[in-house]
Amino acid sequence: MFDRIRRRAAEPSEMQRQFFAQVARLPAQIPTEVERMRAEPTAVVDDFLPPELRVPTNDQLGGRMTSWQQPLVFDGELVACAECGVYRGWVILSTRDQIWLRCPAGHQQLETRLDTAWYNRHTGPADSTHATFEDCLRHLGH
Repeated sequence: MFDRIRRRAAEPSEMQRQFFAQVARLPAQIPTEVERMRAEPTAVVDDFLPPELRVPTNDQLGGRMTSWQQPLVFDGELVACAECGVYRGWVILSTRDQIWLRCPAGHQQLETRLDTAWYNRHTGPADSTHATFEDCLRHLGH
């Protein structure tokens, strides 16, 4: 009995034979227009967007920043400014794979418990780009 099952499994079924036959006929069914289009050279286009609509890449940006009004808590510890003690109203800066926190008073401190992946998870897409750091702070209301 097991010998019959093995023989049956070794031979392709009728549906498999029909499928293989159809696959073998496919190259002969390509329309001539497709072959002609493949043979014609295509024009090389620089880019579909004009320069003023292109989004700058990460290496063209000095960094990214976002406003963060809630308190930041890491490992059960509330993050506060080292100089003035403020714990909310942060501006979070992501630059050169580092995260910096800026309090409303303008003090900045490096936050080693955060990384760029955390920043990307907790912020949305950029709504604007600015030429200077001060312009961006004004845009965020600081």
